[in-house]
Amino acid sequence: MKTASIILAAGQGTRMRSRLAKVLHPLLGKPMLLYALEAARAASDYAPVLVIGHAADEVRAAVEAAGAEAVFALQEQQLGTGHAVMSARETVPADAELVLVTCGDMPLLRAETLRSLAHRHQESGGVVTMTSVVGDVPRGFGRILRGADGSVQAIVEEAAATPEQLAIREYNVSAYCFDARWLWAHLEKIQLSAKREYYLTDLVAMAAQEGKRVESLVLQDRLETLGINTRVDLADAETALRKRVNESWMLAGVTLLDPATTTIEPDVQIGQDTTILPNTALRGKTVIGEDCRIGPNTTLLDTQVGSETTICDSVAEYASVGSQVSIGPFCHLRKGAVLADRVHMGNFGEVKSSYLGENVKMGHFSYIGDASIGANVNIGAGTITCNFDGVNKNRTEIGENSFIGSDTMLVAPLKIGKNARTGAGAVVTRDVPDNTLVYGVPARERKENSGQ
Repeated sequence: MKTASIILAAGQGTRMRSRLAKVLHPLLGKPMLLYALEAARAASDYAPVLVIGHAADEVRAAVEAAGAEAVFALQEQQLGTGHAVMSARETVPADAELVLVTCGDMPLLRAETLRSLAHRHQESGGVVTMTSVVGDVPRGFGRILRGADGSVQAIVEEAAATPEQLAIREYNVSAYCFDARWLWAHLEKIQLSAKREYYLTDLVAMAAQEGKRVESLVLQDRLETLGINTRVDLADAETALRKRVNESWMLAGVTLLDPATTTIEPDVQIGQDTTILPNTALRGKTVIGEDCRIGPNTTLLDTQVGSETTICDSVAEYASVGSQVSIGPFCHLRKGAVLADRVHMGNFGEVKSSYLGENVKMGHFSYIGDASIGANVNIGAGTITCNFDGVNKNRTEIGENSFIGSDTMLVAPLKIGKNARTGAGAVVTRDVPDNTLVYGVPARERKENSGQ
C-alpha cells in the first residue's frame, strides 16, 4: 500500500531554553531533525511532509542546506499535534493509502521500526496502529489505556491523567500509522482540550468507540523511544546514538579501544581492521582506509585517509592523507593539506593549503603553508614557509629530492629546484636553482674555494 509520512516539527521547545529551534539542535554532528527525516523517507513512498511553525524559515533552510528530501507544510498557530496533522493534509499525496506520523524530536526511531509499524497496520486491518514501550520511562509520555481483553481503548496525556492512570507502565511513543481515508475523515472531529490544543491521541479513543481495530507495536529497544525536550534529554540521546554507531563499526571489523570516549558521526566511513584509540572524534564525511591506527586524542573533520596510516594526538580538517603515512603527535592539518603516500610528519608540525609529495619527511616544529613539495624532500625541524607578506598569501615550490636544513625560513614567493639544499638557519629570499646549496642570512649560493 502507498505510504506517506508526516513529521511534526513546528513546536518551540521552550524547555530547551534556547534561541535555536529544538529540532535544529545538533545530535552527533547534525540537526536532530535530519535523523527523523531519513527514517521517514526510508519507510515511505514519497518525500516526507515536514510540518514547520516556530522558526520555520530557519528549519526550512537547515533541511535544504543538508540536501534532505522533504515537502513543507506550515502550521501558523501551534494548536497541538492533531492541528499539526491537519496542517499537512493538503500536502500529503492524494493517492496515499497509509500515513505514518512521527515527531522531529525523536531522532533514534529507526526506519526499520517504521516499516514494521506499517506492516503491522496492514496485517491488522485496523484504522490506527500506534507504538508503545513498557517500563519506567515516563518522560512526559501519555499512558496507554487497555480494556479487559487487552485491546487499546485510549491514550491519556500525562498532564490529564489521574493518579491511577499515571501508575500505568505502558507509554505512548507518538509514532502512528493511520488508514489515510479514515484519518482525514476524523481529524476535524477532535475536540479542543482544556489546554486549548487538539490532541492527535484522541483519534485512538475515537476509533475504539467506533468499534474499529486499534493495533499496537510494542518497541523492545527503549533507546528508540527517547524524545528530546531538554538538554538533559539531548545528552542522553547523544550517548545512545554514539553507542549505536560505535557498535555498528565494531561489528563491521573496526576496533575501538574505548567506545565510551570515541565519537564517530553517522556519515563517517572506516575500513576493516582499523583501530580507533581513546578520546578520538571522527566527524563529518571523514573516510578512513584499512589497517589504520587513529588516536588517541585525535580529531578528523571531513578528512580522507588512506590505508596503513597512523595519526596520533593530532587534528586534521578538510585534508587528504595518503597510505602508510605517519603523523604526530601534536600535528595540525588545516584546510587544503594534501599528504601523499609514505609522508612522515613529526611532532608539532602544521600544514595548510599545501601538497607534500611521496616520501617527504617533515621535521618537528615546522610550518608549511601555501606550498608544493616534491617527492623525497627532507624538511628539517623548525622550517617555516613565510607565506604571508601582510597583504597576500604567496606560494613556495620545492623540487624533488631536495634537503631543507633545520630552522630554514623560506620567504615566499619562492622556488627551490630539484636536488637543492639549504643550510641550517638559512633565510632564503631568492629562487634556488637545481643542484645548488645556499646558506646564511640572507641565503647565498655556495662558491667553490678558489684558494685566494
